[in-house]
Amino acid sequence: MTITATGPVAFRPAFRAAFRAAFRLALLSSPAAAPAMAQLAAADQAATNAKAGETTEADGEIVIVGSRPIAESLAAALMVQKNSDSLVSVLAADSIGRLPDQNIAQAISRLPGLSVQRDQGQARYVNIRGAPLQWTTLSFDGIYVISPEGRDARFDSLPSAIAAQVVVNKAVTPDLNGETIAGNVNIVTRSAFDYKGLHFQSKAGLGYNDLGGGMEYEVSGVLSNRWETGIGDIGALISGSFYQRRMGTDNFEIDWETVDQDVRPVGSGDNPDTLLNTAAGPRRVWAREIENKFYRLTRQNWSVTGRLDWQPDADNRVFINSIYSIFIDDELRDNFRIDADDQQSRVPSAACTGTTPQLPAANTTGYADVCTGNTPLRGTIYGVDYDARFRQTAYRQSVFTNTIGGDHTLSDAITIRWRGNYTRSEDDRSQPYLVTYQSPGFGSNGASATSRVAAQYDFTDRFNSQVRLFNTLRSSTGVLSAGGPVADYASFPNAMTNVTSLNALDVTNAYTAKLELFWKTSLFGDTRFRFGAQYDNRTKTARETQLSVSGATGSALATALAAQNIPNTLAGITSRDLYAGKLSPGYTFNYFSDPVAEAILSEARKLGTFAPVDANFYRVEESVWSGYAMGTTRFDWGNIVYGARLEHVKNSGTAFVFGLPGTGPVLTTIDTSQTLVFPSAHVNWNVSDEHKLRLSFTTGAARPDYTVARPNLTFNDANQTVSGGNPFARPERARGLDLYWEWYGRQGGFASVGVFYKWVSSALFSDTRVFGDTRFDVLPQFERSDYRFSTTVNGGNGYIGGAEAALQLQVDDFGGDHGFIGGFGVIANVTFNQSRVTTPDGRRISFPGTSRWVYNVGPYFEKYGVSARVVYQKRTEWLSELGGPDTGGDLFWDTDGELDASIRYAITPNFEVYAEGGNLLNGPGRRYVGTKLRTLEFEKFGRRFQAGVRVTY
Repeated sequence: MTITATGPVAFRPAFRAAFRAAFRLALLSSPAAAPAMAQLAAADQAATNAKAGETTEADGEIVIVGSRPIAESLAAALMVQKNSDSLVSVLAADSIGRLPDQNIAQAISRLPGLSVQRDQGQARYVNIRGAPLQWTTLSFDGIYVISPEGRDARFDSLPSAIAAQVVVNKAVTPDLNGETIAGNVNIVTRSAFDYKGLHFQSKAGLGYNDLGGGMEYEVSGVLSNRWETGIGDIGALISGSFYQRRMGTDNFEIDWETVDQDVRPVGSGDNPDTLLNTAAGPRRVWAREIENKFYRLTRQNWSVTGRLDWQPDADNRVFINSIYSIFIDDELRDNFRIDADDQQSRVPSAACTGTTPQLPAANTTGYADVCTGNTPLRGTIYGVDYDARFRQTAYRQSVFTNTIGGDHTLSDAITIRWRGNYTRSEDDRSQPYLVTYQSPGFGSNGASATSRVAAQYDFTDRFNSQVRLFNTLRSSTGVLSAGGPVADYASFPNAMTNVTSLNALDVTNAYTAKLELFWKTSLFGDTRFRFGAQYDNRTKTARETQLSVSGATGSALATALAAQNIPNTLAGITSRDLYAGKLSPGYTFNYFSDPVAEAILSEARKLGTFAPVDANFYRVEESVWSGYAMGTTRFDWGNIVYGARLEHVKNSGTAFVFGLPGTGPVLTTIDTSQTLVFPSAHVNWNVSDEHKLRLSFTTGAARPDYTVARPNLTFNDANQTVSGGNPFARPERARGLDLYWEWYGRQGGFASVGVFYKWVSSALFSDTRVFGDTRFDVLPQFERSDYRFSTTVNGGNGYIGGAEAALQLQVDDFGGDHGFIGGFGVIANVTFNQSRVTTPDGRRISFPGTSRWVYNVGPYFEKYGVSARVVYQKRTEWLSELGGPDTGGDLFWDTDGELDASIRYAITPNFEVYAEGGNLLNGPGRRYVGTKLRTLEFEKFGRRFQAGVRVTY
């Protein structure tokens, strides 16, 4: 391991020693650390395709002609799945988009064992069999791709239209990257060789979102052809897609905390959240901030793909493929916030005088004061701070991946496959403006409290927090009380305080070179060996610049705005557009004006400059040399797949360290390396033509994300905190077993039952602890060794296991023509997950992302040109992230359910019309802290409807 620091030469040796010691002391002392594929290959080749994501031309084919698209797509997917040499779930082309599945995450969420996490109602991340997000990897045609966000693969930036097939590998083989623990999602793209000749396919739809009244547009198309020439077959394909939705979002959020001054042993009712036991017992948890965030969104996905294939003869094939996909998220956000605890230091601790609720003590707000009758879930506070923040975001996530490759059969026994890839991923997190308005200060002894808000809060309804606003009154003795009600949030005195603008861009450049050799031999009987060598180089760089200009009364910005008749109060930025949502927040407001905010930003730009945010800069380079050897030996009863993968990983992280005594920011580089081995074995027993039994042993290691590998430390002396990365964090290691039974009906249909279990070590967690290193102290002012240090560390060991079952049946699968009834069928699956892991502080909890139950139920009808389907999917609550006793406990997502439906009618084999609806139950997204009584965030997104046409030629 090497550490390099740039800065004063004489300081470098001392800094290197101090930095290494600080990280090791603070980080390593954890108490717990001790078309569905239009042409499918024959059985053996299909198994290879399922793992490597390749498409080939072969004799056996299933062509989706449009008369029974659901049944034919399922048959195509099941053929790949049955012939695979490892445990996979497959989504075929025509199943993609048969429901309102605009992105890859939503499409694959209906497969067995998969569940999604949503943002603004759209599926974004994927959990495979209850595992954390970072355990799932993403690849295009077998090439591993880093998501723009990092190792937490985001799938909402990938339109479902780019996929010809999606293969989810749940039991990985040595040819897959070792950092796959839960599974790999391989997106198989289209090739002109998938079709016999000229092919054209298009879709166009128009829709509506009932929350906010925005429109939805979708269009996609594929055009390909192939030609027989004097130099062999040549194929060309281009495709594109565009999707846009305008919508609104209703939201309320509550941040919670314990209050040191709240020591009065008083409670009321049977609700344990209102009670305070002895000093050793649980503390009351109060609402620190109460806020609403109302979004007006425009989201877009668009993609462009192109591919050229050349097959000079039956033994050789070369291709080049390029894919560009971008997710655009433009948001306008009205954020109204009550800062309930801004006078927390005034909370009285003396015993209550009497048994009935009292007015608050003089010059206090009633916050966290049970003597006033307030409880954490219901009460009134007086003279508290309120503010409004208006923000525009311009988020962009893009993936540009380019692959060149070839397959060459040198003899009956030897085949060579090679690939080269360059991928550029960008995560643009820019926020063009954030304009902040605040109420007047509390004043000496509450002298200005009457210029602030009194708020009556009621959080007993977990699905609609209620806040009513009042004027604040103050008696001659300083006692505060509520005056008359105020309906409009903008009626209270306020003023602009600050305008900021952020440019933030993370860029990942990745290069992959891969060479594979296939050797068929009679050794051990019928055996095929596969050897591979691969080199990956990935570099992620994060940069930010920020503009910050004061807008306070009397400032240069306030003066400039006044000249344009823009007052620096809420009235200056408020538009005439009324709130268009359906939530009842307890007050009224008009949306802010985007043109006015742009004018404010324009003036701010004249008065300030963008400065680098060095605290958030980092550059992490990762080089991986890997090789693998695996064999597949076939018997009359099935086959055995066995082998191992070796990976040598080198990381180099560069970032700034702040707060070092006697110096400014120091650019620091830390290099680490490690070598890992991943053995695996798979037994596939063909019990009969219809029954198959699979047993798998796998290993993997999920490496820390790039933000964790950055070697920075940032000190906040005002808050007495330290934050930073942890380049010494170790990978999460796992060993897994899978046992599955599968049934493939002769006439159609599928059923499976399986169990799985993984042993996990060195689980990664965000953690806060005492910093503990005196070398960064600046005495007597700042004793930083006592600060709270937030970073990512390794915890202890754990496990994740469960059971999975799936069923796909149609009445006609039982043979014969059953008439109208024969068109009915069902697609259903259910997964039971259970996990436990030791946290850095020694607690035993479930892994983040583990829902106890995940299921999909989808009855459908398909006959006489009609294809109709309804799907309900649900996952029970799951841990989102660790919290702490000071904030009310750990953070959880509540149960999430969604109902989608679609109906299609094929007017001709080449032309169909469709209508579909998404989120028909208008289910909310809800998070809570510690207990379901304490809502952290609640959002609703509305129902979506779309209708359109599909054309295939």
